Amino acid sequence: MKKIVILDGYTTVRDDLNWDIFKQLGEVIAYDRTPPELVIERAKDADIILTNKVILGRKQFENLPKLKYVGILATGVNNIDLESAKEFQIKVNNVPEYGTDSVAQCIFAHILNISNAVQTHSQAVKDGAWTRSPDICF
Repeated sequence: MKKIVILDGYTTVRDDLNWDIFKQLGEVIAYDRTPPELVIERAKDADIILTNKVILGRKQFENLPKLKYVGILATGVNNIDLESAKEFQIKVNNVPEYGTDSVAQCIFAHILNISNAVQTHSQAVKDGAWTRSPDICF
């Protein structure tokens, strides 16, 4: 049975998702966050590591002899020493289209906010300007 260790899963699942689907593939151990000094201890005997921001380099790969795969739960690969991973024959991949739709949605929200002064209006209402206005419209 494969051992799957999720080193910093909180940013991915938070309180509304879970890792149950991965249990079909093996034993799953999930940590919300892993400080650098606990990476090797927590990933001991791991075949697979899933991570977002935890840095993995030569030191970690040298001390994780069973490790065969690192899945990055984001778009970048800058937290992984790819040359060392290749040397230790550890496959690494990311989620290349992660957030594509939400980034586009966010851009349009900002465009509308800037062009229509939505935040300025909202703040004025929160500050009581609407209720102090002598007219029916603001």
